[in-house]
Amino acid sequence: MDEAIKLVLGNLPAIVFVGAFVMAAVTKSPVYFPARLLQWLLLSIGIAYTWAGFFHIFFPHMAASSIGWQVSPFQFEIGVADASIGIVALISFWRSLDFKGAVVGYISLFSIGVAIGHFREAIFAGNTSKDNFGLLLIITLIHAVLLPALYVLARKKAI
Repeated sequence: MDEAIKLVLGNLPAIVFVGAFVMAAVTKSPVYFPARLLQWLLLSIGIAYTWAGFFHIFFPHMAASSIGWQVSPFQFEIGVADASIGIVALISFWRSLDFKGAVVGYISLFSIGVAIGHFREAIFAGNTSKDNFGLLLIITLIHAVLLPALYVLARKKAI
């Protein structure tokens, strides 16, 4: 049971990412599919980022070591940033497309910056830790590209 809990908690971002696609596909709604997928992805991002923020703030050693980093005073700041993004993304699930658009803009820009940082760490510091240069990086890159595309499709349909 402990291992199952550890597996779920250690892979929460990937689980909620996949869950967003499943929920968007099975939810009976008159909402245009790209808008529905955007909504569910933002909810999954809200869960994942709030979770990451919690760990960076309250368990910095655990968060840093999973990324292959040393604990730093900046850990608290990234934790607050992650938690803030997460909370706003959670709220966006129930808000207008315009509200979602602002959240998408921030998450996309943040994701590009995060991805650049993680690539630099992998290339220049040899940090290939799974949470630095693995599935989380792929999901981050997908967010940076997919969220704006879904927003544009949803916006076109809304006009």
